Amino acid sequence: MAELKMGTTYEPKSFEEKTYKKWEESKAFEANVNKEKEPFTIVLPPPNITGQLHMGHALDHTLQDVLIRFKRMQGFEALWLPGTDHASIATEVKVLEHLRNTQGVTKEELGREKFLEHAWAWRDEYGSRIVNQMKKLGNSCDWSKERFTLDEGCNDAVTEVFIRLFEKGYIYKGYRLNNWCPDCKTTLSDAEVEHEEKSSNFWHIKYFIKDSDEFLEIATTRPETLIGDTAVAVNPDDERYKHLIGRTCILPLFNREIPIIADYHVDLEMGTGALKVTPAHDPNDFEIGARHNLEQIIVMNEDATMNHLAGKYEGMDRYACRKALVKDLEEAGLLVHIKPHDHNVGTCYRCHTVIEPMLSDQWFVKMDELAKPANEAVKNGDTKFVPERFDKIYFSWMDNVRDWCISRQLWWGHRIPAYYCNACRTVHVSREMPEVCTKCGHTEFTQDPDVLDTWFSSALWPFSTLGWPEKTPELEYFYPTNVLVTGYDIIFFWVARMIFSGLEQMGEIPFKDTLIHGLVRASDGRKMSKSFGNGIDPLEVIDQYGADALRFMLCTGNSPGNDFRFYMEKVEAARNFANKLWNASRFVLMGLEDHDYTLKGDENLELSDAWILSRLNAVIDEVTHNLEKYELGIAANRVYEFVWDEYCDWYIELTKKRLWSDQKEEKVTAQKVLLKVLKDILKLLHPFMPFITEEIWSHLPNTGSDLIVASWPEKVAGYAQVEKEKEMQMIMEAIKNLRNVRAEMDVKPSRKARIIVMAGDEVKSLFIQNESYFQALASASELNAAGDKSEIPEDAVAVVTNGAELFLPLADLIDFEKEIERLTKEQKRLESEVDRVVKKLSNEGFVKKAPDKLINEEKEKQRQYQEMLDNVNERIAAMQAKL
Repeated sequence: MAELKMGTTYEPKSFEEKTYKKWEESKAFEANVNKEKEPFTIVLPPPNITGQLHMGHALDHTLQDVLIRFKRMQGFEALWLPGTDHASIATEVKVLEHLRNTQGVTKEELGREKFLEHAWAWRDEYGSRIVNQMKKLGNSCDWSKERFTLDEGCNDAVTEVFIRLFEKGYIYKGYRLNNWCPDCKTTLSDAEVEHEEKSSNFWHIKYFIKDSDEFLEIATTRPETLIGDTAVAVNPDDERYKHLIGRTCILPLFNREIPIIADYHVDLEMGTGALKVTPAHDPNDFEIGARHNLEQIIVMNEDATMNHLAGKYEGMDRYACRKALVKDLEEAGLLVHIKPHDHNVGTCYRCHTVIEPMLSDQWFVKMDELAKPANEAVKNGDTKFVPERFDKIYFSWMDNVRDWCISRQLWWGHRIPAYYCNACRTVHVSREMPEVCTKCGHTEFTQDPDVLDTWFSSALWPFSTLGWPEKTPELEYFYPTNVLVTGYDIIFFWVARMIFSGLEQMGEIPFKDTLIHGLVRASDGRKMSKSFGNGIDPLEVIDQYGADALRFMLCTGNSPGNDFRFYMEKVEAARNFANKLWNASRFVLMGLEDHDYTLKGDENLELSDAWILSRLNAVIDEVTHNLEKYELGIAANRVYEFVWDEYCDWYIELTKKRLWSDQKEEKVTAQKVLLKVLKDILKLLHPFMPFITEEIWSHLPNTGSDLIVASWPEKVAGYAQVEKEKEMQMIMEAIKNLRNVRAEMDVKPSRKARIIVMAGDEVKSLFIQNESYFQALASASELNAAGDKSEIPEDAVAVVTNGAELFLPLADLIDFEKEIERLTKEQKRLESEVDRVVKKLSNEGFVKKAPDKLINEEKEKQRQYQEMLDNVNERIAAMQAKL
């Protein structure tokens, strides 16, 4: 017998790290241009270098790894291209915080060059942390092709795209109202603004008409901005205010005259129907101001404090100004009333500070022409969302897309390739600093200080990572990619931008499918977050339960597009499943000898052998089909059910008699089937649970290669035997029913009993031929066939099953003398309980003092005990009659 080197217990720590190193050393993850194979490509959504692996990453990466391992085993040249994102705002904030805490300096004190040295040093120190965490999870990425959004190649791609779009007139610089974060001190695109519901007020303020006691009542949620008001607008069809159009009113507290204008933007039903217009601090007011050529008065600094135009409020924070200004309005008799109002407020997606609309010079991408083909690509099915319903989110954003503000007032990032002539200020967009100004001939230039929005470089990720703008063999072979796996929360941040960028630069969609997954929520349904204190560190889960348990739980709980709740109990259940697989594999391997255990097809198979091979065929088909459809949760659950319910609980149990017998041919046949099914189980499970399957695989005979590069199992035509499955199903149903009856009668499994079969000839023959199955799993001593009921003992217990009636002689199930002895003890106990309750209820002192509730409880006890005693007495009498 061969020595079994597989550990006695499942200890993932003993092999997970070792297994990952083996994969890396064998270059199992690497994919290269191979014209003889079809490529399958996934680009990893690059996590921020500031980040740490969280449960959302764990889900996202597990789903991608399942797909890439599946396709690799199917024979595709499977590339999972990894990388990390420089994350402009997030990283700059981290570096600034580090500098403040360690050196007490600001970036302005350091200067740009020195600050960037610190940023790169920070990246070198911390940037690899999340990569190492990904490896702990089991990510089978091609690390030889790892990219960084600020590496030289990606930087060249960003510069090239900027210049191409600029030359086509799609990039321009404009003085526009933008989303401004006062904390991060940079502009944000619309997609980077998150809306949160906040409780606030409508302040109703009097704007007096010049030279009149008449006033307009204006309702505003932002009274501090009235300092920048340059008009009051009313709807031209509003009968209340037609007589005031063209006149002027007096700005409260500041006594400045502003015109009353007519504009159809004003909603007749909203508020009072009169709208204060602040073009420099509200996007709708900016549009009204443009239509009426109104002055734009900026009243705030970049940190959202009030500027010199705010008079006595100069230097105050915007909210302190609001409080002071409202107090002054009230004292001046200009405040009509305050009405509570809940509304959505835009906040920075990074720091959650309330954004401030601010006028500034920024760079923009014109979206109209870029959006059209990107919309058509989804409508035509060139690229598809899974589930399909998410195309509505995509269209909703793309149909209403505004020009994209791409400049950021930061130092860490892709610096905008625009150079200003120091003499005439003409802007030159070029790959390198120009030598001479084309307008005035001057030779000194200053580069634009701003950097590009992080999402600008991320939008190029599917092709920049493959070598674009160079026409590399990798780009030609692996692009377009096959599937993007991501959450629904960045469809407009990233997915839409990759689609229009791919179409514009490559002339092709960047990926054929977009698999959308939901969020991993806490067990109470809330979003996992640091602020809620309910986040669960996946690395801690891996340390306690192993990576496979976490991965399998994330897959089985997942369906495309839907959020799901994280329960630690489900991780424990996944670990129990891994333990079950480990023990089953050890059992299969224990009896193996130096023998060729390849199933050749000429073996004399039993019914259970034919059944499990036929079921294996069906499971291979179902799992493959569901993985192709991206139904990873259904696929994982199907393997789980097959392993636990069919292979372990039925087939292994049914083979034990043959494995322990002296009949070598029967034993070897059982071992061949056990091994064949186990090998295919490990293949089916490998994408979901790579570590344990690879470790078990390494102990199997005649495998030929590591499991990670083994071929995906395929159906074998000869294994599909529907009739054998039906026959086995009849036997299994009969055994389940027999077990249920024995359990109801509290008969121990060790007590054997005869089974008498009444059925048609075919079913009767089937059951008798497979008597050993009933002996193994239904505690049968023997199976006898009966022609009619006259051959069945009167006291036999009947079990009805599909196509047959089975009878268990009562005498075989019960030792009457021992049962009478047990029941007599129970009789005495119940008599004592009845006597105790009767005495208690006969006690006048108890009945007088005790509350009605307690008395009623004692009466109910008496009834229950008496009923139980009567049943025991009946059973004793029946038993004694049998003796």
